[in-house]
Amino acid sequence: MTETDRDAPAGPDTPQRLETSLGAFPVVRDGDVLRVRNVRYARARRFEPPTPVPPDPDESAGLQQTLIACPQPPSPADEIYGPQLADATFSEDCLRLTVTRPARLDGPAPVLVWVHGGAYVSGAGDLPGYDPSTLVREHGLVVVNVTFRLGALGFFGDDGGTGDEHESGPPPRPANLGLLDVITALRWVRDHIGAFGGDPTQVTACGQSAGADLLAHVLGADGTEGLFRRAILQSTPLGIRGGRAEIHERMCRSAATLDADGPVDDVLDAQRRAAAAVAGMNDRAGMPFAPEYGRAPLPPEDELLATWRRRAPGLELMVTWTSQEGETFVQLDPRGRALRDKPVVGRLLAWFVCRKVTDTLFRTGCKAFAKDMADAGAAVVAAELTTRPVDAPMGATHAVELGLLFPNPDRWAEAPVIGPAGARTLVEAGRDLRAAWAEFARTGRLAADRVGTGPGWTGELRVTRRS
Repeated sequence: MTETDRDAPAGPDTPQRLETSLGAFPVVRDGDVLRVRNVRYARARRFEPPTPVPPDPDESAGLQQTLIACPQPPSPADEIYGPQLADATFSEDCLRLTVTRPARLDGPAPVLVWVHGGAYVSGAGDLPGYDPSTLVREHGLVVVNVTFRLGALGFFGDDGGTGDEHESGPPPRPANLGLLDVITALRWVRDHIGAFGGDPTQVTACGQSAGADLLAHVLGADGTEGLFRRAILQSTPLGIRGGRAEIHERMCRSAATLDADGPVDDVLDAQRRAAAAVAGMNDRAGMPFAPEYGRAPLPPEDELLATWRRRAPGLELMVTWTSQEGETFVQLDPRGRALRDKPVVGRLLAWFVCRKVTDTLFRTGCKAFAKDMADAGAAVVAAELTTRPVDAPMGATHAVELGLLFPNPDRWAEAPVIGPAGARTLVEAGRDLRAAWAEFARTGRLAADRVGTGPGWTGELRVTRRS
């Protein structure tokens, strides 16, 4: 495999071509790293399952400088994570992936497939804050960033699990379309990543928050055996999995008149109505859009654990969470901010709420999942991250480790979760964490019990289970 124009200037955003067995793909070169951006892995009409398509070397030629995202309302989480989508092009034609690899490879490289979070309603795979160039440069991995459908476009089925048409009104919407998108992307990786220098027998799926939750559901879905050998699940919100029937029913009633052929803004308006209709119902209402059980490709809810256990033998899993996950959610909730502002006892009360949210949504569920999978035959590492920027107001909160994994200082300086001081040292401070993730992608093991941080950061990775 060769890269053309090898003597051309190697500055950032230099357009070139990567010769593969599938043709010559356009790339953006940044020194010794190449990025093939916005490769289409499937097509899908609105509210229809994805149809896989073979890689086309020319289809994305004009999109190498474009950030494509599924249409989505503005995210309140921008208050914590900064303006992630300021330069995005919103398009329903968003079933795209980006391949980042070293410019020179001596042989097939381990593959890391990144599935982004965002509560199933926000984000995109190719955000600047998920740029894996440093990880690729340091460890020689091939990284694939996946973009998929979100919110009402991806996780708002109303077919009742039957697939039958309604007696009156518009036809039903299939469930789990965003999950099917990710499964289709993983199949694309299995079938085609070898042409880009990746080893299809060494695939690690990695996700954070809703992205990790999606990958946990891939493990429970029909027809997904063998799509990846290893998985890294960061801050999976397993504490609010399932128990969503009442929420889903109320959401569907609120959007009963949604026209599948109307403008996309009408879909987003229906998404807002659906979320507002369940606001405050229970803890599930904090992430109202999510995979639906008993609807293809997922089993009924009471069969998911048995499916996970059946898939466990031969899997290698790393399950992590942060020690102060709940700080983000306390900050985003007006009630949480009001609690913190109470005289004298406010900060103590907010600490208790943060601890409860951390345990209920993340820590307890992650530990239980790790134990279940280990008992069923998977090799499992479970660990808690206490790492955080020194003097960071939210501490080791939800997603704080992403800047260390994907160190883009300009991007993360805009995010209060890290801020300018923490962003300045991201590359050096995250070196151990990136090495740990890369080691797991290569070997399925995490040799060190503790992964330290560097200047401007404090904390560690505390392993709580190894099997």
